[in-house]
Amino acid sequence: MSVYVEILLRAPFEAIWSHTQTPGLHERWDLRFSQIDYLPKTGPDAPQRFRYTTRMGFGLHISGQGETLGQRDLADGTATSALKFGSDEPLSIIREGSGYWKYIPTIEGVRFLTWYDYRTRFGAAGALCDRLVFRPLIGWATAWSFDRLRLWLEERVEPALALRNAVIHFVARVALSGIFAYQGLVPKLIVRHWDELSMLRAAGIPATFTAAVLSALGIAEIALAVALLVSWSRSWPAWICAIAMPIATTMVALHSPMFFKAAFNPFSLNLAVAALAAIDLIVLPGVPSAARCLRRARSEKP
Repeated sequence: MSVYVEILLRAPFEAIWSHTQTPGLHERWDLRFSQIDYLPKTGPDAPQRFRYTTRMGFGLHISGQGETLGQRDLADGTATSALKFGSDEPLSIIREGSGYWKYIPTIEGVRFLTWYDYRTRFGAAGALCDRLVFRPLIGWATAWSFDRLRLWLEERVEPALALRNAVIHFVARVALSGIFAYQGLVPKLIVRHWDELSMLRAAGIPATFTAAVLSALGIAEIALAVALLVSWSRSWPAWICAIAMPIATTMVALHSPMFFKAAFNPFSLNLAVAALAAIDLIVLPGVPSAARCLRRARSEKP
């Protein structure tokens, strides 16, 4: 199954062409490549040869080579850039491949899309690994990178800043999800802690209903923990966290102020949760998302 990714870029065509065809700009937004270098051309009409490097971490990197040939101002108003690529390094799961970029001007902007496919090494094991892990991952990386390009061109969010925003968003979301999952599961559903029951009774909940209300609150917190991860690029789960924390803190202050004196108390916990939610909401507009890209080709030929 080949990889297809498409995004609408509301930016001048020249800027899009430059940011995708200039190695120094391309390597800044494309997560798949750490460095791209053009090699000397063999002739004026010959394809542009290039060498690429992808850092894997822990001092490891994979290098490859390829060639590209761009065609601008075609008869239908579009532009294309065909490419071939491959790697001779034994660590590379990609043996060789080919594909293209296409630029389609529309009234709304430029449809920027790519299609590519490749052959793997390592026999049946490599093919299975590619199908289950590598191909979905590289497809996601392509889409995520396309949206990082969109942020750069449309919102002036530098690629390095977009990556930092993504890391901050990841930390905030995972921390929020972990907090709500723990608070919903352990003190409310498993232990049914006395402090939790005491706060409900102090708030006026009849003793016969406190256990049921506590279970419902625990389930709601676990559901919010799941929503924070499932709706990864949506802001509404973070807004729920940010709005609910002041309300919860006020309720405790009104009905159970003695808990504010504890070493581990609702005030400090709720403040931390609200701060994490606020941080997430601040960076979210500048976080790339693969979900903003079309991952299947349209009915017409691209």
